[in-house]
Amino acid sequence: MTQHTDVVVVGGGQAGLAAGYHLRRQGLDHVVLDADAAPGGSWQHMWDSLHLFSPADHSSLPGRLMPARPGETYPDAGHVVDYLTDYEKRYDLPVQHGSRVEAVRRDGDRLLVEADSGTWRARAVISATGTWSRPFLPAVPGRSVFTGRQLHTVNYRRPADFAGRRVIVVGGGNSGAQIASDLALNGQVEVTWVTQRPPRFLPDDIDGRALFDVATARRRALDAGRGDSGGVASLGDIVAVPPVRAARDAGLLTAKPMFSRLTADGVRWGDGSRTGADAIVWCTGFRPALSHLAPLQLRGVRGYIATEGTRAVDEPRLHLLGYGDWTGPASATLIGVGRPARDAARDITALCARNRQGNPA
Repeated sequence: MTQHTDVVVVGGGQAGLAAGYHLRRQGLDHVVLDADAAPGGSWQHMWDSLHLFSPADHSSLPGRLMPARPGETYPDAGHVVDYLTDYEKRYDLPVQHGSRVEAVRRDGDRLLVEADSGTWRARAVISATGTWSRPFLPAVPGRSVFTGRQLHTVNYRRPADFAGRRVIVVGGGNSGAQIASDLALNGQVEVTWVTQRPPRFLPDDIDGRALFDVATARRRALDAGRGDSGGVASLGDIVAVPPVRAARDAGLLTAKPMFSRLTADGVRWGDGSRTGADAIVWCTGFRPALSHLAPLQLRGVRGYIATEGTRAVDEPRLHLLGYGDWTGPASATLIGVGRPARDAARDITALCARNRQGNPA
């Protein structure tokens, strides 16, 4: 049986919860369909040592400050999971866990949302599935012949899993630097850190608070027609969180340039030399998880959907939230997703009001 609602939110992580909060404030009937069996979004799948870049009071969703814990400046992933779990309950958000959305289709004046738990007919859809479920692996020569273990950031958990092993960590962003540091500081793992270009560390005193301000200022400047400052990317690629600083200052975090290919038992460099490896950790980023939107045929250059704010240009009943700056400045962060979620809810409220006037069914 098909169910009816004003809005279906696809994804129950931080972006989906922020959307639910603002939809409730607007008085819109809605449901949040989340593929995970438990609250917490992607944070419940992170590696053990991961901490946020920002203090708790700068890592909050709308309406509810994240509480600080004594002796903890930067919350760990478990703290975030607890916060999101509490947030969902506090605002009694209509999240259906274990409900994976398979397709969103046009159905006359509505959008049809097909999930493994049932079908919904909605006036609007907010897609908030993020990127964690779609890890990117580069097409590196020899990847299929390497006989050791290969894993992506999403599969990494702790250094103890690699004790006594030779591990090559690939990636010059935050996850690459943090995982390489995690392994190197353990002392029981032989680590080689590889980056496509020389790593760029942000100044040690910069954390997520400053990054959010920079990203917001860039978006405001662009919206006002002023020049592009480059935003966060102009400052560097890696936030020097305490473990990264410790590994760097101890000389344990010196990057090597990208190898030319994988071999059966390691890698070969451009000069012909070789390094043995038991495992490769690919910290090579993610792509937006948008396969459920394929029936709408909206994807354009590099797989992105053209948007104005969060609204899809070619399907105004669809909003995309939390995928990065293209769906709102800093919208992939806890503190940054609130404003675009509010704007999306207001836009959908106006859309629903117009629809009810023309078709009250």
